[in-house]
Amino acid sequence: MLRDFQLADGFTLANAFCGTGAIFAAMRFLQDGRSGDLLLGMALIPLAFVFDALDGRVARWRKSSSTLGRELDSLADVISFGVAPAALAYACGMQGGWDWLVLSYFVGCGVSRLARYNVTAEQLSDGQDKVRYFEGTPIPTSLALVVLLAVAAAQGRIGHGLWWGQWQLGPWQLHPLVSLFAVSGSLMISKTLRIPKP
Repeated sequence: MLRDFQLADGFTLANAFCGTGAIFAAMRFLQDGRSGDLLLGMALIPLAFVFDALDGRVARWRKSSSTLGRELDSLADVISFGVAPAALAYACGMQGGWDWLVLSYFVGCGVSRLARYNVTAEQLSDGQDKVRYFEGTPIPTSLALVVLLAVAAAQGRIGHGLWWGQWQLGPWQLHPLVSLFAVSGSLMISKTLRIPKP
């Protein structure tokens, strides 16, 4: 199978590698409590973003875009910009029952958004080489959430010191900061929000 991969697919796999590394770094932080592991995981997401931007440019430069490449790109994006930010948020202290639901909703929105993109890409391109606009925000915009978490971590505002504190709602806890993930996920699945693709 690897023989069928194009050069651009190597950048896509590097994106997925960074996202997976971020998830492992979050787990390592939860195990050992070393803030360096958490910050390393957060640093891998901007690197994943760079690889995500490069794979499309390389594919266009080499005129080697393919259906396999598009599917591979979506799967890598789910890891790096869906699951990894949710794992980092959990590691930062968003561990209440309501937090779990919101973070799972966020990942579900990312998966749904990418599936919709793959199904409608040809329709949205109007016969051109690339899609003219995004329906809903692209999943890599979750990088902004990771940057916010990195600022909180650098200031020591994680765990019990998480910004905006925590609420007890019924049997579970909610950290209001997790609402940003709910907003981000909702914007990803918006049908009316159209963003021109550069």
